[in-house]
Amino acid sequence: MTLTPQTGATRGQLQRLLQWLEYWAPVASEPDWSALAFQWRKRRVLGTDQAQLVAVRRIAAIAPEDLLGIDVQKAEILRNTRQFVHGLPANNVLLTGARGTGKSSLVRACLQRFGQEALRLIEVDKSDLVDLPSIADLVAVRPERFVVFCDDLSFEPSDASYKALKAALDGSIAAGASNLLIYATSNRRHLMPESMRENLAAQYDEQGELHPAEAAEEKISLSERFGMWLTFHSFRQEEYLQIVAHWLARFGLPAEAVAAARAEALQYALQRGSRSGRVATQFARDYAGRRGLAEL
Repeated sequence: MTLTPQTGATRGQLQRLLQWLEYWAPVASEPDWSALAFQWRKRRVLGTDQAQLVAVRRIAAIAPEDLLGIDVQKAEILRNTRQFVHGLPANNVLLTGARGTGKSSLVRACLQRFGQEALRLIEVDKSDLVDLPSIADLVAVRPERFVVFCDDLSFEPSDASYKALKAALDGSIAAGASNLLIYATSNRRHLMPESMRENLAAQYDEQGELHPAEAAEEKISLSERFGMWLTFHSFRQEEYLQIVAHWLARFGLPAEAVAAARAEALQYALQRGSRSGRVATQFARDYAGRRGLAEL
């Protein structure tokens, strides 16, 4: 076949395009396994998703001792994680409840406590949970123990990652990696929105036993696949003030200044409409900063 000038130009353009792709889109490199934490990141290249584990260099660490008012939940997740780190049977964990009560911080505290014992954390966005099998295959040959962490987990009925997570937790014909667990946080106990229509569709038998509608059963079935449920409640006033005092002391304020901050701390919580650990920490940071600025 005789090449026309137009055909030759097209082939030259394709060659330059391939060279550009080789330069800007290299094959994903091996993760830096010396890191304590990773993020599963994707980028779009020519209409396809490329994903890799990216090491987190600056970890937002928090010690378990800094988490107050959740002693029961803290003891349970630390015990479960200790079992996992030592190669003993352990469960996937779902942390649910009021916002700002330390759910995410508690997962990060596990890394702070067990990071030197080969625990590693992989943060995965809920939209990328469909990649759980790929992540499991990637870490299966590693000696470390990995916790996949998905924060603020919730689904709509059409989410593809919903079924992917169900299969990864319990239900897939393929065995998951023995060195991987899933820790997820959510404000919803059953992870999906519920409607009154589903409650009206529930039935009961002659003995009065309630049988939820199939739609409700589908939603409940995901949360039931987590072997451990930890529920977090809003803090009482004294618990909130205890957390404020803890962080003010951490920021170097003397005892008399901590005591003087009580009334202002309560006003701050009233303005924010919440007495959560997050609000307590935010107030302590603001209060300590203002006092420090006044002393300059």
